[in-house]
Amino acid sequence: MSQSTSTHGTATDNYQLEHSRWQKGRNALVFAVLVSLLACVLGYLQDPARFGRSYLVAFAYTSCIGLGAFFFVQVQYLSGSAWSVTMRRIMENIMVTLPVGGILFLPIAFLLRDIYPWTDAARVASEAALRAKSAFLTEHMFLFRTYAMFLVWSIWIFSICRQSTKQDTSHSIRQMHIISRWSAPGLFLVVAVGSLAAFDWLMSIEPGWYSTIFGLYYLSDGGLAFFSVVTLICLGFRRAGILNHSITEEHYHDLGKWLFAMTAFYTYIAFSQFLLIWYANIPEETAFFRHRMGGTWLPISLSLPIIRFFLPFFALLCRPAKRSLTLIGVLAGYSLVVVYVDLYWVVMPVHYPNGPQIHWMDFATLAFTVSVCALTFWGRFKKHKLMPVGDLRFDQSLHFENA
Repeated sequence: MSQSTSTHGTATDNYQLEHSRWQKGRNALVFAVLVSLLACVLGYLQDPARFGRSYLVAFAYTSCIGLGAFFFVQVQYLSGSAWSVTMRRIMENIMVTLPVGGILFLPIAFLLRDIYPWTDAARVASEAALRAKSAFLTEHMFLFRTYAMFLVWSIWIFSICRQSTKQDTSHSIRQMHIISRWSAPGLFLVVAVGSLAAFDWLMSIEPGWYSTIFGLYYLSDGGLAFFSVVTLICLGFRRAGILNHSITEEHYHDLGKWLFAMTAFYTYIAFSQFLLIWYANIPEETAFFRHRMGGTWLPISLSLPIIRFFLPFFALLCRPAKRSLTLIGVLAGYSLVVVYVDLYWVVMPVHYPNGPQIHWMDFATLAFTVSVCALTFWGRFKKHKLMPVGDLRFDQSLHFENA
Protein backbone atom coordinates (compact mmCIF):
# COMPACT_ATOMS: atom_id res chain seq x y z
CA MET A 1 0.00 0.00 0.00
CA SER A 2 1.49 3.30 -1.03
CA GLN A 3 1.86 6.11 1.43
CA SER A 4 1.49 9.84 1.08
CA THR A 5 2.60 12.79 3.16
CA SER A 6 0.22 15.21 4.82
CA THR A 7 0.57 18.96 4.80
CA HIS A 8 2.09 18.72 8.27
CA GLY A 9 4.92 16.52 6.99
CA THR A 10 3.73 13.31 8.64
CA ALA A 11 3.22 10.04 6.79
CA THR A 12 -0.37 9.04 6.09
CA ASP A 13 -2.00 6.03 4.50
CA ASN A 14 -3.66 5.51 1.16
CA TYR A 15 -7.31 4.85 1.99
CA GLN A 16 -8.20 3.19 -1.30
CA LEU A 17 -7.10 -0.43 -1.68
CA GLU A 18 -5.00 -1.01 -4.78
CA HIS A 19 -6.94 -2.92 -7.44
CA SER A 20 -4.19 -5.50 -7.98
CA ARG A 21 -4.05 -6.26 -4.28
CA TRP A 22 -7.84 -6.43 -4.04
CA GLN A 23 -7.98 -8.74 -7.06
CA LYS A 24 -5.36 -11.06 -5.61
CA GLY A 25 -7.32 -11.34 -2.34
CA ARG A 26 -10.58 -11.85 -4.25
CA ASN A 27 -9.09 -14.68 -6.31
CA ALA A 28 -7.74 -16.46 -3.24
CA LEU A 29 -11.11 -16.25 -1.48
CA VAL A 30 -13.04 -17.44 -4.55
CA PHE A 31 -10.73 -20.45 -4.71
CA ALA A 32 -11.35 -21.14 -1.00
CA VAL A 33 -15.12 -20.90 -1.51
CA LEU A 34 -15.07 -23.31 -4.47
CA VAL A 35 -12.86 -25.89 -2.75
CA SER A 36 -14.83 -25.82 0.50
CA LEU A 37 -18.13 -25.94 -1.44
CA LEU A 38 -16.96 -29.07 -3.25
CA ALA A 39 -16.02 -30.61 0.11
CA CYS A 40 -19.46 -29.74 1.50
CA VAL A 41 -21.22 -31.33 -1.48
CA LEU A 42 -19.18 -34.50 -1.03
CA GLY A 43 -19.99 -34.47 2.69
CA TYR A 44 -23.69 -34.08 2.02
CA LEU A 45 -23.69 -36.96 -0.46
CA GLN A 46 -21.80 -39.15 2.01
CA ASP A 47 -23.88 -38.44 5.13
CA PRO A 48 -26.59 -35.73 4.97
CA ALA A 49 -27.41 -35.92 8.70
CA ARG A 50 -23.80 -35.49 9.79
CA PHE A 51 -23.31 -32.70 7.26
CA GLY A 52 -26.36 -30.82 8.57
CA ARG A 53 -25.18 -30.98 12.18
CA SER A 54 -21.68 -29.79 11.34
CA TYR A 55 -23.08 -27.09 9.09
CA LEU A 56 -25.35 -25.74 11.84
CA VAL A 57 -22.34 -25.10 14.09
CA ALA A 58 -20.49 -23.32 11.27
CA PHE A 59 -23.56 -21.27 10.34
CA ALA A 60 -24.19 -20.23 13.96
CA TYR A 61 -20.51 -19.30 14.26
CA THR A 62 -20.37 -16.88 11.33
CA SER A 63 -23.84 -15.49 12.09
CA CYS A 64 -22.91 -14.57 15.66
CA ILE A 65 -19.91 -12.61 14.35
CA GLY A 66 -22.20 -10.63 12.05
CA LEU A 67 -24.59 -9.97 14.92
CA GLY A 68 -21.70 -8.77 17.08
CA ALA A 69 -20.63 -6.37 14.33
CA PHE A 70 -24.21 -5.15 13.85
CA PHE A 71 -24.51 -4.35 17.55
CA PHE A 72 -21.19 -2.58 18.03
CA VAL A 73 -21.32 -0.49 14.85
CA GLN A 74 -24.60 0.97 16.07
CA VAL A 75 -23.20 1.50 19.56
CA GLN A 76 -20.31 3.50 18.08
CA TYR A 77 -22.73 5.82 16.25
CA LEU A 78 -25.03 6.30 19.22
CA SER A 79 -22.20 6.96 21.66
CA GLY A 80 -20.37 9.35 19.32
CA SER A 81 -17.22 7.32 19.80
CA ALA A 82 -14.12 8.74 18.12
CA TRP A 83 -11.49 6.11 18.91
CA SER A 84 -13.05 3.48 16.63
CA VAL A 85 -13.66 5.64 13.55
CA THR A 86 -10.50 4.50 11.75
CA MET A 87 -11.60 0.87 12.17
CA ARG A 88 -15.32 1.39 11.65
CA ARG A 89 -15.35 0.64 7.92
CA ILE A 90 -13.80 -2.72 8.73
CA MET A 91 -16.53 -3.26 11.33
CA GLU A 92 -19.24 -2.22 8.85
CA ASN A 93 -17.95 -4.64 6.24
CA ILE A 94 -18.03 -7.46 8.80
CA MET A 95 -21.60 -6.40 9.60
CA VAL A 96 -22.55 -6.83 5.92
CA THR A 97 -21.74 -10.55 6.21
CA LEU A 98 -24.86 -11.03 8.35
CA PRO A 99 -27.38 -10.69 5.47
CA VAL A 100 -25.40 -13.37 3.60
CA GLY A 101 -26.63 -15.70 6.33
CA GLY A 102 -29.95 -15.78 4.51
CA ILE A 103 -28.21 -17.68 1.71
CA LEU A 104 -25.99 -19.72 4.01
CA PHE A 105 -29.09 -20.90 5.88
CA LEU A 106 -30.42 -22.78 2.83
CA PRO A 107 -28.69 -26.12 3.59
CA ILE A 108 -30.22 -26.06 7.08
CA ALA A 109 -33.65 -25.31 5.61
CA PHE A 110 -33.43 -28.50 3.54
CA LEU A 111 -32.05 -30.60 6.40
CA LEU A 112 -34.34 -29.60 9.27
CA ARG A 113 -35.44 -33.18 9.88
CA ASP A 114 -31.85 -34.34 10.30
CA ILE A 115 -31.06 -31.62 12.83
CA TYR A 116 -34.12 -30.78 14.94
CA PRO A 117 -36.05 -33.43 16.90
CA TRP A 118 -39.26 -31.34 16.92
CA THR A 119 -39.68 -32.19 13.23
CA ASP A 120 -40.39 -35.82 14.25
CA ALA A 121 -44.21 -36.07 14.53
CA ALA A 122 -44.03 -39.31 16.53
CA ARG A 123 -41.76 -37.74 19.14
CA VAL A 124 -43.93 -34.65 19.40
CA ALA A 125 -47.00 -36.81 19.99
CA SER A 126 -45.23 -38.78 22.75
CA GLU A 127 -43.80 -35.84 24.74
CA ALA A 128 -46.01 -33.32 26.51
CA ALA A 129 -43.32 -30.61 26.47
CA LEU A 130 -43.08 -30.81 22.69
CA ARG A 131 -46.83 -30.81 22.21
CA ALA A 132 -47.03 -27.58 24.23
CA LYS A 133 -44.58 -25.94 21.82
CA SER A 134 -45.87 -27.55 18.64
CA ALA A 135 -47.67 -24.42 17.44
CA PHE A 136 -44.41 -22.45 17.59
CA LEU A 137 -41.98 -25.15 16.46
CA THR A 138 -43.24 -26.02 13.01
CA GLU A 139 -41.11 -26.16 9.89
CA HIS A 140 -43.00 -23.42 8.07
CA MET A 141 -43.00 -21.05 11.06
CA PHE A 142 -39.32 -21.77 11.70
CA LEU A 143 -38.36 -20.87 8.14
CA PHE A 144 -40.65 -17.84 8.09
CA ARG A 145 -39.15 -16.46 11.31
CA THR A 146 -35.59 -16.99 10.11
CA TYR A 147 -36.03 -15.25 6.78
CA ALA A 148 -38.10 -12.47 8.34
CA MET A 149 -35.19 -11.85 10.72
CA PHE A 150 -32.65 -11.77 7.91
CA LEU A 151 -34.87 -9.44 5.89
CA VAL A 152 -35.21 -6.90 8.71
CA TRP A 153 -31.51 -7.11 9.59
CA SER A 154 -30.58 -6.60 5.93
CA ILE A 155 -32.75 -3.48 5.61
CA TRP A 156 -31.10 -1.93 8.65
CA ILE A 157 -27.55 -2.94 7.76
CA PHE A 158 -27.61 -1.73 4.17
CA SER A 159 -29.31 1.51 5.20
CA ILE A 160 -26.50 2.22 7.66
CA CYS A 161 -23.76 1.27 5.20
CA ARG A 162 -25.28 3.38 2.42
CA GLN A 163 -25.20 6.49 4.61
CA SER A 164 -21.69 5.71 5.83
CA THR A 165 -20.21 5.41 2.33
CA LYS A 166 -22.18 8.45 1.18
CA GLN A 167 -20.48 10.47 3.90
CA ASP A 168 -17.07 9.71 2.35
CA THR A 169 -17.84 12.34 -0.27
CA SER A 170 -20.43 14.53 1.45
CA HIS A 171 -18.47 15.10 4.70
CA SER A 172 -21.82 16.02 6.24
CA ILE A 173 -23.11 15.59 9.77
CA ARG A 174 -26.50 14.71 8.29
CA GLN A 175 -25.43 11.12 7.62
CA MET A 176 -24.35 10.70 11.24
CA HIS A 177 -27.78 11.85 12.42
CA ILE A 178 -29.57 9.52 10.00
CA ILE A 179 -27.50 6.53 11.08
CA SER A 180 -28.09 7.36 14.74
CA ARG A 181 -31.84 7.28 14.12
CA TRP A 182 -31.50 3.86 12.51
CA SER A 183 -29.20 2.62 15.27
CA ALA A 184 -31.46 3.22 18.27
CA PRO A 185 -34.17 0.71 17.20
CA GLY A 186 -31.44 -1.33 15.53
CA LEU A 187 -30.02 -2.31 18.92
CA PHE A 188 -33.39 -3.82 19.75
CA LEU A 189 -33.19 -5.83 16.53
CA VAL A 190 -29.85 -7.27 17.59
CA VAL A 191 -30.69 -8.14 21.19
CA ALA A 192 -34.36 -9.14 20.98
CA VAL A 193 -34.44 -10.60 17.47
CA GLY A 194 -30.95 -12.05 17.90
CA SER A 195 -32.16 -13.83 21.04
CA LEU A 196 -35.08 -15.24 19.09
CA ALA A 197 -32.63 -16.49 16.47
CA ALA A 198 -30.60 -18.19 19.20
CA PHE A 199 -33.74 -19.84 20.57
CA ASP A 200 -34.72 -21.11 17.12
CA TRP A 201 -31.36 -22.15 15.69
CA LEU A 202 -29.67 -23.55 18.78
CA MET A 203 -31.95 -23.92 21.80
CA SER A 204 -34.62 -25.78 19.85
CA ILE A 205 -32.12 -28.59 19.25
CA GLU A 206 -33.23 -29.61 22.74
CA PRO A 207 -36.89 -28.57 22.47
CA GLY A 208 -37.75 -29.71 25.99
CA TRP A 209 -35.10 -27.41 27.46
CA TYR A 210 -35.39 -23.67 27.92
CA SER A 211 -33.30 -20.79 29.27
CA THR A 212 -34.39 -17.16 29.15
CA ILE A 213 -30.74 -16.02 29.17
CA PHE A 214 -29.58 -18.22 26.31
CA GLY A 215 -30.01 -15.43 23.75
CA LEU A 216 -27.46 -13.27 25.57
CA TYR A 217 -25.20 -16.30 25.90
CA TYR A 218 -25.13 -16.62 22.11
CA LEU A 219 -24.72 -12.88 21.56
CA SER A 220 -21.83 -12.73 24.04
CA ASP A 221 -20.07 -15.35 21.92
CA GLY A 222 -20.69 -13.09 18.94
CA GLY A 223 -19.29 -10.02 20.68
CA LEU A 224 -16.04 -11.75 21.59
CA ALA A 225 -15.68 -13.37 18.15
CA PHE A 226 -16.37 -10.03 16.44
CA PHE A 227 -13.63 -8.13 18.28
CA SER A 228 -11.27 -11.04 17.69
CA VAL A 229 -11.94 -10.83 13.95
CA VAL A 230 -11.47 -7.04 13.90
CA THR A 231 -8.17 -7.39 15.76
CA LEU A 232 -6.84 -10.04 13.38
CA ILE A 233 -7.92 -8.09 10.27
CA CYS A 234 -6.23 -4.92 11.52
CA LEU A 235 -3.06 -6.85 12.34
CA GLY A 236 -3.19 -8.54 8.94
CA PHE A 237 -3.46 -5.15 7.23
CA ARG A 238 -0.56 -3.90 9.31
CA ARG A 239 1.57 -6.88 8.31
CA ALA A 240 0.75 -6.15 4.66
CA GLY A 241 1.72 -2.49 5.06
CA ILE A 242 -1.87 -1.23 4.95
CA LEU A 243 -3.16 1.50 7.33
CA ASN A 244 0.01 1.38 9.43
CA HIS A 245 -0.24 5.05 10.37
CA SER A 246 -4.00 5.18 10.83
CA ILE A 247 -4.51 2.24 13.18
CA THR A 248 -1.95 2.80 15.90
CA GLU A 249 -0.93 1.14 19.13
CA GLU A 250 -3.54 3.29 20.87
CA HIS A 251 -6.30 1.70 18.81
CA TYR A 252 -4.95 -1.79 19.44
CA HIS A 253 -4.92 -0.97 23.14
CA ASP A 254 -8.66 -0.35 23.00
CA LEU A 255 -9.22 -3.54 21.01
CA GLY A 256 -7.36 -5.33 23.78
CA LYS A 257 -9.71 -3.72 26.30
CA TRP A 258 -12.70 -4.97 24.36
CA LEU A 259 -11.30 -8.51 24.14
CA PHE A 260 -10.83 -8.38 27.90
CA ALA A 261 -14.33 -6.94 28.49
CA MET A 262 -16.09 -9.46 26.25
CA THR A 263 -14.25 -12.33 27.93
CA ALA A 264 -15.57 -11.12 31.28
CA PHE A 265 -19.09 -10.50 29.89
CA TYR A 266 -19.33 -13.99 28.40
CA THR A 267 -18.28 -15.46 31.75
CA TYR A 268 -20.89 -13.42 33.58
CA ILE A 269 -23.67 -14.57 31.25
CA ALA A 270 -22.52 -18.22 31.21
CA PHE A 271 -22.23 -18.35 35.00
CA SER A 272 -25.60 -16.61 35.41
CA GLN A 273 -27.24 -19.22 33.22
CA PHE A 274 -25.59 -22.04 35.17
CA LEU A 275 -26.49 -20.50 38.54
CA LEU A 276 -30.15 -19.97 37.63
CA ILE A 277 -30.47 -23.55 36.38
CA TRP A 278 -28.62 -25.01 39.37
CA TYR A 279 -30.60 -22.97 41.91
CA ALA A 280 -34.04 -23.70 40.40
CA ASN A 281 -33.17 -27.40 39.95
CA ILE A 282 -36.00 -27.95 37.45
CA PRO A 283 -35.54 -31.17 35.44
CA GLU A 284 -36.47 -29.46 32.15
CA GLU A 285 -33.63 -26.98 32.70
CA THR A 286 -30.95 -29.18 34.26
CA ALA A 287 -31.17 -31.54 31.28
CA PHE A 288 -28.89 -29.17 29.34
CA PHE A 289 -25.94 -29.67 31.67
CA ARG A 290 -26.79 -33.30 32.36
CA HIS A 291 -26.43 -34.08 28.65
CA ARG A 292 -23.00 -32.42 28.65
CA MET A 293 -21.68 -34.38 31.60
CA GLY A 294 -21.80 -37.78 29.90
CA GLY A 295 -18.87 -39.61 28.34
CA THR A 296 -15.99 -37.49 27.10
CA TRP A 297 -18.14 -34.35 27.14
CA LEU A 298 -17.41 -34.09 30.87
CA PRO A 299 -13.74 -32.99 30.57
CA ILE A 300 -14.73 -30.44 27.93
CA SER A 301 -17.48 -29.05 30.17
CA LEU A 302 -15.08 -28.81 33.10
CA SER A 303 -12.37 -27.16 31.01
CA LEU A 304 -14.60 -24.45 29.49
CA PRO A 305 -14.31 -22.06 32.47
CA ILE A 306 -10.53 -22.32 32.23
CA ILE A 307 -10.13 -21.91 28.49
CA ARG A 308 -12.95 -19.38 28.11
CA PHE A 309 -12.21 -17.21 31.14
CA PHE A 310 -9.16 -17.76 33.30
CA LEU A 311 -6.52 -17.98 30.56
CA PRO A 312 -7.54 -14.95 28.45
CA PHE A 313 -8.71 -12.90 31.45
CA PHE A 314 -5.43 -13.03 33.34
CA ALA A 315 -3.38 -12.80 30.14
CA LEU A 316 -5.03 -9.45 29.32
CA LEU A 317 -5.34 -8.13 32.85
CA CYS A 318 -2.43 -5.67 32.81
CA ARG A 319 -2.01 -2.61 30.58
CA PRO A 320 1.21 -3.74 28.79
CA ALA A 321 -0.56 -6.92 27.67
CA LYS A 322 -3.30 -4.94 25.95
CA ARG A 323 -0.66 -2.90 24.10
CA SER A 324 1.28 -5.94 22.91
CA LEU A 325 0.30 -6.56 19.29
CA THR A 326 1.68 -10.08 19.40
CA LEU A 327 -0.24 -11.03 22.52
CA ILE A 328 -3.60 -9.59 21.49
CA GLY A 329 -3.19 -11.23 18.08
CA VAL A 330 -2.56 -14.62 19.67
CA LEU A 331 -5.48 -14.19 22.08
CA ALA A 332 -7.79 -13.02 19.27
CA GLY A 333 -7.04 -16.19 17.31
CA TYR A 334 -7.36 -18.25 20.48
CA SER A 335 -10.74 -16.67 21.25
CA LEU A 336 -12.08 -17.52 17.79
CA VAL A 337 -11.16 -21.16 18.38
CA VAL A 338 -12.79 -21.37 21.80
CA VAL A 339 -15.98 -19.66 20.57
CA TYR A 340 -16.28 -22.39 17.95
CA VAL A 341 -15.61 -25.04 20.61
CA ASP A 342 -18.32 -23.49 22.76
CA LEU A 343 -20.91 -23.59 19.96
CA TYR A 344 -19.86 -27.16 19.11
CA TRP A 345 -20.43 -28.01 22.78
CA VAL A 346 -23.92 -26.48 22.55
CA VAL A 347 -24.97 -28.41 19.43
CA MET A 348 -23.26 -31.78 19.27
CA PRO A 349 -24.05 -33.47 22.64
CA VAL A 350 -27.69 -33.75 21.54
CA HIS A 351 -26.69 -35.95 18.62
CA TYR A 352 -23.60 -37.63 20.10
CA PRO A 353 -24.21 -38.07 23.85
CA ASN A 354 -21.11 -40.19 24.48
CA GLY A 355 -18.60 -37.56 23.43
CA PRO A 356 -17.33 -35.47 20.53
CA GLN A 357 -17.26 -37.17 17.14
CA ILE A 358 -14.74 -35.01 15.30
CA HIS A 359 -15.29 -35.30 11.55
CA TRP A 360 -13.70 -33.72 8.48
CA MET A 361 -17.09 -32.20 7.66
CA ASP A 362 -16.75 -29.98 10.75
CA PHE A 363 -13.77 -28.31 9.08
CA ALA A 364 -15.26 -28.31 5.56
CA THR A 365 -18.47 -26.57 6.62
CA LEU A 366 -16.58 -24.05 8.73
CA ALA A 367 -14.23 -23.30 5.82
CA PHE A 368 -17.20 -22.76 3.52
CA THR A 369 -19.17 -20.36 5.72
CA VAL A 370 -16.06 -18.42 6.74
CA SER A 371 -14.75 -18.11 3.18
CA VAL A 372 -18.14 -16.92 1.86
CA CYS A 373 -18.31 -14.27 4.58
CA ALA A 374 -14.67 -13.31 3.97
CA LEU A 375 -15.37 -12.89 0.25
CA THR A 376 -18.36 -10.68 1.06
CA PHE A 377 -16.23 -8.61 3.43
CA TRP A 378 -13.37 -8.25 0.95
CA GLY A 379 -15.67 -7.40 -1.96
CA ARG A 380 -16.79 -4.22 -0.22
CA PHE A 381 -13.30 -2.75 -0.57
CA LYS A 382 -13.41 -2.74 -4.38
CA LYS A 383 -15.36 0.53 -4.55
CA HIS A 384 -15.41 1.83 -0.98
CA LYS A 385 -12.57 3.31 0.99
CA LEU A 386 -10.80 1.43 3.73
CA MET A 387 -11.84 4.06 6.27
CA PRO A 388 -14.80 6.45 6.70
CA VAL A 389 -12.77 9.48 5.66
CA GLY A 390 -15.84 11.71 5.58
CA ASP A 391 -16.68 11.20 9.25
CA LEU A 392 -16.28 14.47 11.13
CA ARG A 393 -14.43 12.64 13.91
CA PHE A 394 -11.95 11.01 11.55
CA ASP A 395 -9.03 13.34 12.32
CA GLN A 396 -9.72 12.99 16.04
CA SER A 397 -9.56 9.22 15.69
CA LEU A 398 -6.23 9.40 13.83
CA HIS A 399 -4.71 11.21 16.80
CA PHE A 400 -6.49 9.23 19.51
CA GLU A 401 -4.49 8.48 22.65
CA ASN A 402 -5.45 6.37 25.66
CA ALA A 403 -5.45 8.06 29.03
